[in-house]
Amino acid sequence: MHEEDLEIQEEDTGSSDVCKQKIAKLRAELETIKKERQEYLDGWQRMRADMVNARKIEEQNSARAYERGLEALFEDVARALDGFAAAMQGPVWGTVDEQWRRGFENIRAQLRASLERHGISVFGAIGEPFDPRMHDAVREIEMGEPGTIAEVYSQGYKKGDRVLRAAQVAVVRAQA
Repeated sequence: MHEEDLEIQEEDTGSSDVCKQKIAKLRAELETIKKERQEYLDGWQRMRADMVNARKIEEQNSARAYERGLEALFEDVARALDGFAAAMQGPVWGTVDEQWRRGFENIRAQLRASLERHGISVFGAIGEPFDPRMHDAVREIEMGEPGTIAEVYSQGYKKGDRVLRAAQVAVVRAQA
């Protein structure tokens, strides 16, 4: 009911004290109801904002948990890939049966493909320019193009721009 309606009723009923008291009581109740309504609205809006914030925080926590789990899995898979790399180097590898070699190479490729599906890429190859943010220089060598990678001891891995593990390499020393 609007205040204008109350005034109209007051005029229609005359100036009786009882009517004035009822109108005053109704106006007071109306003010109380308006205040309560505003409190409920404010509370609802706060609760809604809290829910939106809670959802965002939960999404961030889930993303962080996924990344931590992925990194833990990466550590295990990287060790296995290092084992494959070690097994596939050296003179003995050439004496291994052709089918066994293909099987090992296929398993290694599957592991790498699994990492790539999760956005983890392999880096560190002979001839690449040395980058101290991505490569760990374990040794320096005299022969070759200065500032390039001459040997790779273990591959590096990154997810996007973030290096998960630096490649361990030998670098061609710059000429003095």
